[in-house]
Amino acid sequence: MEEENVWGRILIYTRKPQDDYTESLSNSIHFAYSYGTEEFNFLNNNYGILFAPATVDSDNVIHEKGLKNPYIFRTVEGEYAIIAVRILENGKEDEASRGHLLLWTSSDLIIFHYKGLIKLHDSHYVKQAACEYDRQKEKYLIHWQSEDNKSFVNEWENIKRIETVSDSVFESGFLFLHPEVLIEGIVTGNEISVDETTMSAFRNCWTPVYHKKTNIPQSVTASASEQVEAVKATLVYSNDSTVEKNVKWDYSTIDFSKTGVYTIKGEIISENYQFPLASGYADPVIFPWKSKYYFIATNDNKNDIGIFIREADTVNALFTPGYKEHSILDLDEEKGFCQTFWAPEFHVIREEVYIFFAVSGNEWGPQCHIMKLKKGGSILKPEDWSVPERVRKSDGSFLSTKGITLDMTYFKSGDTSCVVWSYRENIGTSLDTGSMLYIATISEADPMVLTSEPVLLSRPLYGWENGQGTINNEGPYPLVTKDSVYITYSGGAACGYTYALGLLSIPHGGDFLDRNAWKKANTPVLSYYSIKNVYGPGHNSFFADYDGTVWIMYHGEENLVPFGTRCTAMHKVYFSNERIPCFDLVKDRELNPKLSRVTMEVIVK
Repeated sequence: MEEENVWGRILIYTRKPQDDYTESLSNSIHFAYSYGTEEFNFLNNNYGILFAPATVDSDNVIHEKGLKNPYIFRTVEGEYAIIAVRILENGKEDEASRGHLLLWTSSDLIIFHYKGLIKLHDSHYVKQAACEYDRQKEKYLIHWQSEDNKSFVNEWENIKRIETVSDSVFESGFLFLHPEVLIEGIVTGNEISVDETTMSAFRNCWTPVYHKKTNIPQSVTASASEQVEAVKATLVYSNDSTVEKNVKWDYSTIDFSKTGVYTIKGEIISENYQFPLASGYADPVIFPWKSKYYFIATNDNKNDIGIFIREADTVNALFTPGYKEHSILDLDEEKGFCQTFWAPEFHVIREEVYIFFAVSGNEWGPQCHIMKLKKGGSILKPEDWSVPERVRKSDGSFLSTKGITLDMTYFKSGDTSCVVWSYRENIGTSLDTGSMLYIATISEADPMVLTSEPVLLSRPLYGWENGQGTINNEGPYPLVTKDSVYITYSGGAACGYTYALGLLSIPHGGDFLDRNAWKKANTPVLSYYSIKNVYGPGHNSFFADYDGTVWIMYHGEENLVPFGTRCTAMHKVYFSNERIPCFDLVKDRELNPKLSRVTMEVIVK
């Protein structure tokens, strides 16, 4: 269809596997944008945005898929559609996709809807394809080329109904166009023109948010420093959302005992923490409790044996020299606590403090356990904790008898309390299911027993969840806001640089046990492309400090290596005007150093 009010161009492409960017990542849909005739600029940091869903066979085994030669076009209704050739994860032809194309639709190029496979032919593989609307026929025409370079065309009556695609016929003369661009290592699909409104929203969504402007009142009337301290700087971000920050003012130029107009300078205050905070600590959690802060994590420095806790009055003090670690649970072969003391988390349920974690006996096989702090007990004293109990289903049986369970977390929305955990069967065998997220309800009176059947919530079906040979959905953790429940989780290699954070979300009042009620993001919300020199960010937690600031903690690595030292990282969670959380607004993008110094007139009367 013809474009009106053309403002810019959008390019769709894939990437060539190179250096650290694996085939699982490169064989996905990427986007770039251009205004007028300028060169294209990549979006989402040149990381994939749409990934081909994997298939699951009759043995419950996941088979990763990739894609190539994507093509984007406008529909008659003014929406967008994308077709692409499905391939194997290594880039080779996929027998299960012979004669088919993948299809997505979108109204805004922000939210995409996967529609499945379009059948074009019974025997030929599809090499590349393009789609256009024929106004005379009032049908879409899918032009495509087979593996032996033969050309075909299929008519398509209704884009909302895949079954309305006709049989293919031979054609000649169709030219597949692939624009040449200066982005290194990409394989171009095609480009389309878009209007200003679409381009603005599209670019804002897929470009990292950054601080672009600082607003401060021109003057304030004050008789004491306290009145000046009340003045805050307003930081304006690239998506036009704002946040207020305190300012540290220099009062050396003011005499509050004399009337007059004074000019003062100030520095915007924004607390940040250097990476790494703690070396050799994975799955980190900070727990504010009774005016103190507590730090707990998987302790790689102790070979993941034991649960250790730090206590301090401030977050900084948890990580400064001189901190002390308290062991509250050690190796105990008699009780079956022998290895994999993994991912301990504090949770408060009905004003009682619990620790959720996974542990194995002599035979490797982590299982979810919960321990409870006794009434009036000290978090730092092992004798004040109950003996850990293995989580059970409502019929009294263990959560799993044939797989491993780990990374259990908890949230409450309204009157509903839920736990979410990771489950995996046949690990290390040809029938490996990959780790999956499950959800169930519990009673606050006894959180160690489920009150519903476990429900599959998410599986690692996207290429970024299958990085470096690891098929993984694990480490779920909730962020409950006024509007929604968000659950971050980790995909890919837990000890590798491709580890990344995914996101599930559901509005309050939704059916938490209905998998289809949850929205799953197509691409990670935090990856090794998000933050400079932090590789493999994953297995995170959230906490609000005593000033109300929300923080995200996770582990990452300092070097881009297949297997490195897991280290603790932390930065603020940023919320847009629509109260949607953003997890990668760090340091110079949160507060541009060039915009951090402000001046203001103080009128003393």
